[in-house]
Amino acid sequence: MTGEVTLDPEEWDEASMAFHQAVDRCILEMRSVRNRPVWQKFPENIKNLLQTDVPQEPRSLSELCTFFCESLLPYSNGNTHPRFFGWVHGSGNIAGVAGEMLAAFMNANLGGRDHAAVYIERQVLNWCKQIFSFPVVSSGLVTTGTSMSTLIALTVARNVFAGGDVQKIGLANLPARLVGYTSSEAHCSVAKAFDQLGLGQDALRRIPADNSFRLDTNALLKNIQDDRAAGYQPICVTASAGTVNTGAIDDLETIAQICREQNLWMHVDGAFGGLAILSDTHKDSLKGIEQADSIAFDFHKWLHVPYDAGCVLIKNEAAHRKAYSSRMEYLSGSENGLAGGDPWFCEYGPELSRGFRALKVWFTLQTYGLNQFAKLIEQNCRQAKYLSSLVTANSELEMLAEVSLNIACFRYIGSELAPSVMNKLNAAIVTELQTEGVAAPSTTTIRGCTAIRVAITNHRTVMEDMDTIVAEVCRLGRKQLCQ
Repeated sequence: MTGEVTLDPEEWDEASMAFHQAVDRCILEMRSVRNRPVWQKFPENIKNLLQTDVPQEPRSLSELCTFFCESLLPYSNGNTHPRFFGWVHGSGNIAGVAGEMLAAFMNANLGGRDHAAVYIERQVLNWCKQIFSFPVVSSGLVTTGTSMSTLIALTVARNVFAGGDVQKIGLANLPARLVGYTSSEAHCSVAKAFDQLGLGQDALRRIPADNSFRLDTNALLKNIQDDRAAGYQPICVTASAGTVNTGAIDDLETIAQICREQNLWMHVDGAFGGLAILSDTHKDSLKGIEQADSIAFDFHKWLHVPYDAGCVLIKNEAAHRKAYSSRMEYLSGSENGLAGGDPWFCEYGPELSRGFRALKVWFTLQTYGLNQFAKLIEQNCRQAKYLSSLVTANSELEMLAEVSLNIACFRYIGSELAPSVMNKLNAAIVTELQTEGVAAPSTTTIRGCTAIRVAITNHRTVMEDMDTIVAEVCRLGRKQLCQ
């Protein structure tokens, strides 16, 4: 019929060829990743090319795929490279890439209804319950990551322990101000959640860490008791299963006992460290995680699922659903047909429109199996221990924290320098490692000292990469001292 338009290609074979060429180029890039710099600054000339008005007329798919491969692909943040050690970034995997692409072809909305994608996410969630020994009747969601998962979990915790119907009357009309607790080493997402929930960051009590960077449980109990005596309403404790600074794991068993005795919600931030439960070597350090009321963790870290993919598990399904279920008439369900499939995922989180993230998780777990990930987790932890041994044996270097899992924090000391000068020196070393494309660690502060922080969540990293970073840190430290 004349005058009708579509977004489908006029030549499907040409579109297919564009896809194949782009995929082939991306696979080549992944195969040869070790041979390129870890990170490269995005060139100014390409930045300038992106400063255009919104397009009014079409361009060919082939042309755009070529632009991506030549002008964008080489300038990623580098976390697919085996010497990317910054922050806590997973390195991706080829099966997960396939799942991501195929999910886009399906274009499914996981807000609800009765269709195949919903059942894949349910299966992934059931696998996660098995991993963490959560009851089958628990609820959960595949999310963007632990930050969103923590917000969802603490929303439920707030509502359960608010002392009133906070969803109806709001925080201002509650009988007492709500407060919660976490370690001084906890991730900033916990404080952000308190802010977004209207509790205020002052309501989050930052409990000091002990000498091993774990939450001080004696100080925790005293803070809870003091707050109750002062008229506050304690609602939750967020424990860390792998802190971002050092990888320390809080005493989860003791925290679980305190939460039971004090009638508090126990949430665990297991963004990367929670998955150490897959390792026979490290799972004992996570005893007590199964007693948590909720767990947040990421697939895109130690399971190497392409970004983004996280998860939240909540034991109290009824409370979880009550916190988010608001099905209007235009979202009415049905026993049969597409409107079936109760309960819908939109009843467990803030999003009605949700992408099919679960498929790349499903592809990843099916392709490699948990045993392979357990070996990779143990491998990364051994690499961190090996790096620690290299640092300890080198008179130019100093460890700043004990290695708990996969994170090594150290610094270059070289010669006697003022603390502020030494801090600037180590920050400069990290910057130069990144700009030279040799390696990409990050920095943090440990007891006032700027640390070169190496976090190993990478299935491509080998032991020799530890030798390389030690040698390069020493080279650049000497270079900085000579300038």
